Amino acid sequence: MEDKKIQMQIDALDKKLDLILGYVHQQKLQTNMIEDLVGDLSIIGKDAYDSTVRELDMRQVELDPSELTGLVVSFLRNIGNLRTVMETLEMAVDLGKEVGPIANEAIIDFTKQLNGLEQKGYFEFIRELGPVIDNVVQGFSAKDLKELANSIVSILTVIKEMTQPEVLNTAQNAIKAFNSMETESVPSYSIWKLMREMNSPEMKKALGYGITFMKNVSKDVNVKN
Repeated sequence: MEDKKIQMQIDALDKKLDLILGYVHQQKLQTNMIEDLVGDLSIIGKDAYDSTVRELDMRQVELDPSELTGLVVSFLRNIGNLRTVMETLEMAVDLGKEVGPIANEAIIDFTKQLNGLEQKGYFEFIRELGPVIDNVVQGFSAKDLKELANSIVSILTVIKEMTQPEVLNTAQNAIKAFNSMETESVPSYSIWKLMREMNSPEMKKALGYGITFMKNVSKDVNVKN
């Protein structure tokens, strides 16, 4: 019984020893890999250093060790600033990712609005304004524009008065009456026929309009004088 227990303890120790030996072997392999990596990096670093030295020598570039030291010190001193710049750049990139879809939607909406204006004929109307502006520029001199600027208030006042409903109705009636006339077949009137027409209600009313209009115009002229 005692021999069996001793054998079991020996087997357990053998298993633990095997685990320890396996761990040691693994550590040795990792150490060898690290040593090989360091050796390879050393060779690569030396080759890169030699190549850099040769390239700088070919280009006749001289490096001052003190300047390199100052550059490294400045870099280390501004690590905080560099970190701030990188964080700002990351924020800008994130903002661009968020704003990008919104900007795309805005561009699409703006394009649709432009297409709608094009369908309604706005752009064609603006294009046709070009010849109109050219004719105005060619037909009026700078002096004409100056006189127009001096008279613009009076012109706008006249336009305002002409847009009154009574004036528009009178102008519309006059245009209708003119359009209804057959200018090529207007009858001739003798003195006696004219005298008879003068007694008609229509002619009396027309004469009343004419005389009243002339009196008002003469009154305004007298006031201005």
